[in-house]
Amino acid sequence: MEQFQHYINGKFSSGVDYFETLNPANGKPWATFPAANEEESNMAIESAHDALYKGPWSEYTATERGKLLHKLGDLISKHANELGDLETRDSGKLAIETRAQSKYVADYYYYYAGLADKIQGEVLPIDKPNMRVFTTREPIGVVVAIVPWNAQLFLSATKIAPALAAGNTIVVKASEQAPAALFKLAELVDETGFPPGVINILTGFGEPCGRVITSHAKVARVAFTGGSEVAKHIVRNTAENFAHVSLELGGKSPMLIFDDCDIEGAVNGIIAGNFGASGQSCVAGSRVFIQKSIHSKILEKIKERAKAIIVGDPLDKKTQVGPLATIHQVERAHAVIDRSIKQGAKIIFGGKRPDYLSEGWYFEPTLIDCPSQAIESVSTELFAPVISAITFDTEEEAIKMANDSDFGLAAGVFTENLARAHRVSQKIHSGVVWVNTYRAISPISPFGGFKQSGGSREAGIDSIHEYTRTKTTWINTSSEPMGNPFVIR
Repeated sequence: MEQFQHYINGKFSSGVDYFETLNPANGKPWATFPAANEEESNMAIESAHDALYKGPWSEYTATERGKLLHKLGDLISKHANELGDLETRDSGKLAIETRAQSKYVADYYYYYAGLADKIQGEVLPIDKPNMRVFTTREPIGVVVAIVPWNAQLFLSATKIAPALAAGNTIVVKASEQAPAALFKLAELVDETGFPPGVINILTGFGEPCGRVITSHAKVARVAFTGGSEVAKHIVRNTAENFAHVSLELGGKSPMLIFDDCDIEGAVNGIIAGNFGASGQSCVAGSRVFIQKSIHSKILEKIKERAKAIIVGDPLDKKTQVGPLATIHQVERAHAVIDRSIKQGAKIIFGGKRPDYLSEGWYFEPTLIDCPSQAIESVSTELFAPVISAITFDTEEEAIKMANDSDFGLAAGVFTENLARAHRVSQKIHSGVVWVNTYRAISPISPFGGFKQSGGSREAGIDSIHEYTRTKTTWINTSSEPMGNPFVIR
């Protein structure tokens, strides 16, 4: 089996403890990874702190930082297929998708490379005579980034790139589930030539690794993407160091399909939003609200399309839906669907392992017709290719049902009515709304949610400011000495 190593302080090192990961396509072990203990976790934070305050990194100009980020982007683009194939072996995601996504990740590094020397302060029109007052933005300090397994290269780029562009150092904790691609990224970081300790990559479990790196006194910011339960632990841990925290959490996103939509476009959007990445996406549009007059037609078209979907080996170019990442996800999907049927839902198709696949953690693309939002599959984030379809009559009813959720990450609206598109998109309580498309992303566009989906934003120009702190400088320009402080004028 392949064996991977931590990357701490510019060096690859074997861990004390190791764990195996399984290939979701066949359920067999294929690699071992180090599980960071308390000492190794502390070492990563100390290395990042020393690199920022004792090493040469603070002397790099913003332009020099940008050039290094651009070089890293070049290396990622060059090795995109290799990165993608590693991610596929480890997570079960389609190789055709992981390769394309790996290549696109380079654009995030290019984008923030260009922003590195455009982080500006301002001169304030202060209300005091003989005072020149201006602000500057400084690095916030040591950043900890914690990312989930389902898109580690992408989700780490949205943290590493702005953090380094702003002049910080970073410790990245790869998920203990499918971390291989980030350990390959460590090799590219090393080849890029960042000073030791600027980027550290390790993995491990919540205890002790997660606890140590989020509660360490020298950590200034924690950027987390993942589930709400883990997020609660992180928030409690940062009570020890008062680190700034950004949270990008889960979702149960609604898709609103109006009867004036382009039918083919809407069906493509539903399939992309639910069967893309085998449904293992935080923005999966798994609550599909369909206007009554076209409800049966939409379901029939999805059913026809689903019959032709090829489920199988994620490395096969013909495959359209691969395995789920863990056996737990398969078991959970079965359990929720069984309970949903007892509650009155009806399976239109799918709902089980494909008969022709005996190995691996596969689950058929599934469509469930639900009589109401009270059905469990409607409210539960499954991370599986499962659609819960619900009928609505009016626009107001659709908006009300869409907003009836603890989550608010993303939403989709399909309509050919321009006024409705604007009206509905503004009333949906989510951080991202796609109209007549779905799952589109860009380094230029902010991403994040409302409610229990978190309140932070990643990507876009403004996110780089979250990795800085503002310093205000007052300069007395008078030729006279400062006046007697006990004489009030």
